Amino acid sequence: MSQYRTFTAQDAVAYAQQFGGLTDPSELVEAQEVGDGNLNLVFKIFDRQGVSRVIVKQALPYVRCVGESWPLTLDRARLEAQTLIEHFQHCPQHTVQILHFDPQLAVMVMEDLSSHRIWRGELINNVSYPQAPQQLGEYLAQTLFHTSDFYLHPHEKKAQVARFINPEMCEITEDLFFNDPYQIHERNNYPLALEADVAALRDDPQLTLAVAALKHHFFSHAEALLHGDIHSGSIFVADGSLKAIDAEFGFFGPVGFDIGTAIGNLLLNYCGLPGHLGIRDAAAAREQRLADIQQLWHTFAERFQQLATEKTRDTALATPGYASQFLKKVWTDAVGYCGTELIRRSVGLSHVADLDTIRDEEMRHACLRHAIQLGKALILVAGRIDSAEELIARVRQYS
Repeated sequence: MSQYRTFTAQDAVAYAQQFGGLTDPSELVEAQEVGDGNLNLVFKIFDRQGVSRVIVKQALPYVRCVGESWPLTLDRARLEAQTLIEHFQHCPQHTVQILHFDPQLAVMVMEDLSSHRIWRGELINNVSYPQAPQQLGEYLAQTLFHTSDFYLHPHEKKAQVARFINPEMCEITEDLFFNDPYQIHERNNYPLALEADVAALRDDPQLTLAVAALKHHFFSHAEALLHGDIHSGSIFVADGSLKAIDAEFGFFGPVGFDIGTAIGNLLLNYCGLPGHLGIRDAAAAREQRLADIQQLWHTFAERFQQLATEKTRDTALATPGYASQFLKKVWTDAVGYCGTELIRRSVGLSHVADLDTIRDEEMRHACLRHAIQLGKALILVAGRIDSAEELIARVRQYS
């Protein structure tokens, strides 16, 4: 990585001129740094008419919100680019297109999505994209099936697992999801008013045992090439369109992890809605989130099952009924991982705007407490929730 240097806006423009794929590169004249990400520099590159044409993204060698005391591997830029390229191959309609990447500079050039908006903000503002849950389910089914043992030859699968090994970013996930919220740790971040709720997480042996099992599963089940951080902040939406971005946590792991984190973020929005909307609007929006969760899961499961029926290459895995059996296990995993997402986003280092931007302090605390209690319940009873409809019933029970 000896060639690495942190890009300035001028560097980003020059790089985009070289690798942005424009017929007339001199049209690109200005860069604007955007986003509040903790791990990267992101520049929008504008032409002479003031239109954003491409994005330049560079990995930083440390966690931005912490500083240089928390160094990070620059190889994550390669892993992110290659994950998105692989996912684009299998689901181009719902994956951002990578135009170029350079592992030495830890930089990539990608398509501009200025016509889209970040889904999290739209959910908070109660802006509806009716096709988004189905599109996300389609993205997850296509990418996870085509990188799994159902589709890949065993030799290719093992080579891919090695190619996408991502120990440093996985360690961040392991700490933030499975370690920090269940111990006293300086990275944890929550209001003092929730101290008793957080202490109850640490002091519940059944909960910590269930979290240990989820962590072990995360360690040891290289089922498919995950996005690894699929949440409403890493998804862009527009009318009739959805695109996944930000895959630097990509690695081969348990399929239920991606499903669970996606569902978990819809539930985080569910928990936060009373802090953003009036009573009637919040109630209606909550019903829509529950419908979104059902649509996401059913789209994923039905498409995965269809792909397995039509395209499974392994003779044993093609046995009638096996794909359905596998999906039942994925669902149980997903419910557990969904619970860990709810908890870690409420008490850990990395929060979400669905909860943090609630202005009324008492309401914000109530919504955070709801997310914690719901997350805890889902982890503990994951094995007894057999369907999306049963999950919705449990959510209503804890509302």
